[in-house]
Amino acid sequence: MSKSPLTIEATVEKLLRDSFHQFLRETDSPLGLVKDKTAPNWPASIAAIGFALAAYSVGVERGFMARADAVKRTLTTLRFFWRSAQGKDPEATGYKGFYYHFLDMRTGRRAWNCELSTVDSGFLLAGALTAGMYFDAPTAEEREIRSLADALYRRADWQWAQDGGLTLTHGWKPESGFLEYRWEGYNEALLLYVLGLGSPTHPLPESSYTAWASTYRWGTYCRQEYLYAGPLFAHQLSHVWIDFRGITDAFMREKGIDYFENSRRATYAQRQYAIDNPLDFTGYGRDCWGITASDGPGPTTLKINGIERHFFGYLDRGIPYGPDDGTLAPWAVVSSLPFAPEIVWPAVDYALHKEKLTETDLYSFRASFNPTFPVPGEANGWISPWLYGIDQGPIILMIENHRTGLVWQLTRNCPYLVRGLRRAGFVGGWLPAGS
Repeated sequence: MSKSPLTIEATVEKLLRDSFHQFLRETDSPLGLVKDKTAPNWPASIAAIGFALAAYSVGVERGFMARADAVKRTLTTLRFFWRSAQGKDPEATGYKGFYYHFLDMRTGRRAWNCELSTVDSGFLLAGALTAGMYFDAPTAEEREIRSLADALYRRADWQWAQDGGLTLTHGWKPESGFLEYRWEGYNEALLLYVLGLGSPTHPLPESSYTAWASTYRWGTYCRQEYLYAGPLFAHQLSHVWIDFRGITDAFMREKGIDYFENSRRATYAQRQYAIDNPLDFTGYGRDCWGITASDGPGPTTLKINGIERHFFGYLDRGIPYGPDDGTLAPWAVVSSLPFAPEIVWPAVDYALHKEKLTETDLYSFRASFNPTFPVPGEANGWISPWLYGIDQGPIILMIENHRTGLVWQLTRNCPYLVRGLRRAGFVGGWLPAGS
């Protein structure tokens, strides 16, 4: 006897629960760190840790874990970061209140000679602030969470991260100094600038946000008029933490929409791109879409049906200009749930029941798949063998934001984020008036 298909509500609950257990099972570090991906001997990602810190509140509210357990995990993580080595030592954990992108799971020190990452530090700090807002009980442990979250945020020197310019740099290395690139053009750095502007200790000047917004690119893409960013995640990750419905900065007031509506249009553009399928990849369609930063089957080149195809490994894929090698990421579709549930639900159903992109021994959607890339015996082509913390986190938090607005409600009450939004020029909606 075949099983009856799950209702939409049951499907969402299962995705939420399974993705949440990604963090519980992959936080095997005595320091409270979270693995970047499910490969053996892989380091932690500070962005994944930030998502986990926020996700614990969802776990408690949904009954997936006890509040006491969430408090213990959160405290372990925050205590580590507060006590971790800060300085120019190449084996430190961070510098100037920012942290290295990847950390050794056991020691918490810099891994792979990676960069000190401003945006990933932003996700970490946003998760800490969310935990500080959620754990509001008068107990010693929850008071300590609030105190540590506040102290970690205050330690970040946003002015240093400008390196004498107006916009923020991508990061820094002790061996060579600041990275060449800056956060310019619309992307996930919206959250980063709000955090920097809200700092009570080392705030960004308002001119920094103005300089960033001056690099925006507005246009019509795939029959939608919106603020361009190619990868779908760039339209999602800041929205994990901040409710942009009804609040606008100067740029969006001129366009007559808000950033939430902008993300809705970007989501529709993604589906339209898949329908149009300009590069004629296998599987693309109205219920099979989602191009973003993701794992891939390359790097390699294959001739398929007379066409030479170039396939990439992990890469920032995007529309309409690419890169696009036929790789799709179901997690990115789920993370657009608050913006356009009417087109996300069919795509989720398709991935679950037609493409069968989950496994019983894993936690949630596989990171990505490529139906064009031939794999013997696999009808869906190449499927990533790994799950990534930075994929599962947005699934959890955006599902919960769609259902209850939990994270949005918490951060609406965070004075630092409110101050940052005001200094960026946001007004209207839920944002209280004030200087």
